[in-house]
Amino acid sequence: MDGALIAGLPLAATQQAYLHEASQMQALSFAMHIPLVCFGIALPATVLFVEWLHLRTGDPLYRTIAKRWTRIMASLFAVGVITGTILSFEMGMLWPGFMSRFGSVFGLGFAIEGFSFFLEAIFIGVYVYGWDRLSPRAHLLSGLPIVFAGMTGSLMVISVNAWMQHPSGFHISGGHVVDVHPLAALFGNSFLWNELVHMYLAGYLVAGFLLAMPYAIARLRGVWTRYERTAFAIPLTIAAVVAPVQVLIGDWVARDVATTQPTKLAAIEGLARTTRGAPEHLLGWYTDGQVKFGIAIPKLLSLLAFHNPDATVQGLDAVPPSQRPPVNIERISFQLMVAIGTALALLGLWFLLFRWRRGRLPRQRWFYIAAAAAGPLSLVALIAGWVVTEVGRQPWVVYHVMSTSEAVTRASGIPVGYGVLAATYLLVIGAVIWVLRRLAAAPLDTRGDPLPATPGTAASSREA
Repeated sequence: MDGALIAGLPLAATQQAYLHEASQMQALSFAMHIPLVCFGIALPATVLFVEWLHLRTGDPLYRTIAKRWTRIMASLFAVGVITGTILSFEMGMLWPGFMSRFGSVFGLGFAIEGFSFFLEAIFIGVYVYGWDRLSPRAHLLSGLPIVFAGMTGSLMVISVNAWMQHPSGFHISGGHVVDVHPLAALFGNSFLWNELVHMYLAGYLVAGFLLAMPYAIARLRGVWTRYERTAFAIPLTIAAVVAPVQVLIGDWVARDVATTQPTKLAAIEGLARTTRGAPEHLLGWYTDGQVKFGIAIPKLLSLLAFHNPDATVQGLDAVPPSQRPPVNIERISFQLMVAIGTALALLGLWFLLFRWRRGRLPRQRWFYIAAAAAGPLSLVALIAGWVVTEVGRQPWVVYHVMSTSEAVTRASGIPVGYGVLAATYLLVIGAVIWVLRRLAAAPLDTRGDPLPATPGTAASSREA
C-alpha cells in the first residue's frame, strides 16, 4: 500500500522516545512491501501479453507460461494483502499527528487506492479460476481490470508520497489545515510525474529481472528446453528495454530534486558549502564537512544537476544542522542505486544488441550468471532508491511543513511491536519461499503442447 510514506531516521535531539523505533518499524514494512508493488504494477501486464501471444499464434506454450505465472501473480498478491494491511495500520498507529492533521488532504488518494485494491482482488479471482471456464477472449479481457487497478492503486500511493515531497493543495491557518483541494494536492505538484514514471519503470525492471532469474539458473544447471528459453527471454527483454530508459528518467528526477529539494541533493553529494561549479565525488565518506577518500570530478555535479558546469549548487550550510538528513546514508544509497542501475542498463543494452544482430539468445555462461544476479541486484537498487527519496526528506514528514518528530506517536510499547513484526515477516518470507518452490516444482500443464526437449547446454538454431 503506502510504504512510500515511510518516515526516515530520527532527529538527533528529538523529544520523542520512540521515534527511532517507529521509523525502523515503518522502514521494515516498507522494505517488505515495495517489491510486491513492483510485481503488482508489471506482472499482470506481462501475463496478459503472454496470453495474447497464445491467442495470436495458437502456440500452447504461451498458455502454459501464462498459467504458471498467474499462480505467481495470485500468490504475491495474497502476500501483498498482508504487508499492505500492516502498513495501513502503521500509518495510523505510528504517525497519528501526521494522519490527524493532513488526512483531509490526501484521504481521497487512499480511498481510490482502497477501491483499486478490491477491484484487483475480484478480477484476480475471476482470472485465476476462469482459465478453463471462460472463452479465450473473455478470459484475456478479464485480466484488463487487474492491470488497470494495479496502475490506479500505485498511482494514488505515489501521488501521496509526491505530495509529501512537495506539498500543495491546502493552507495552514492557526495551526489547522484549511482550504483543502484534494485534486490539486494529489496531482498538482512537480514531483508526481517523474516519481510516477520512475516507479513504474522500476516495477517492470525489478519484476522482469526477478522473473527471468530462475530460468537463468536453470540454464546454468543444464536445463534448457523451449519452455525455459521462452520464459527467460520474455521478462528479460522487457527489463532490458526498461533499464536504459530508467537511467534517463533518473536524470529527470535528480534535476527536479536539485530545484525543489536542494538540501537532499547536498546530502547525496556531501556538499558542505554552497558552491559554484560544484564537483561530483565518487565513493568516499562524508566527515568533518568534506568527502574523504572520494574521487572528485570537477564541475560534474553542477553539470548533472542544472546542465551547466558553472551553476551554483546549494550546500548543507544553507540550513541548520537539525534540518539536514543523514549524509552518509544518502550518499551510499544513491551511489549504490546508480552503480547497480548503470550495470543493469549495460547488461540490457548488450542483450538487446546481441539478439538484434544474432537473432538468438546468448550462449556465454557469464551472461546467465549476470542475468541470475540481476534479479536480487535490481531489488537492492529499488530499496536504495527509496531510501534516497525518504531519508533525504528528513527531518520532514511533510517537506518544510511538518517534522517527523511532530508526527510520531507518544504511545509506549513500540519495541515489542517491532519484535513481533519482525517475527511475522520472517514467517511470511518463509511461506513465500515455500509456495514459490512448490509452484516451480509443479509439473508443466502443457495440454498437448509438444515442448521440444533440448536438455543440456547444447545450442539450438531455433532458440527463442
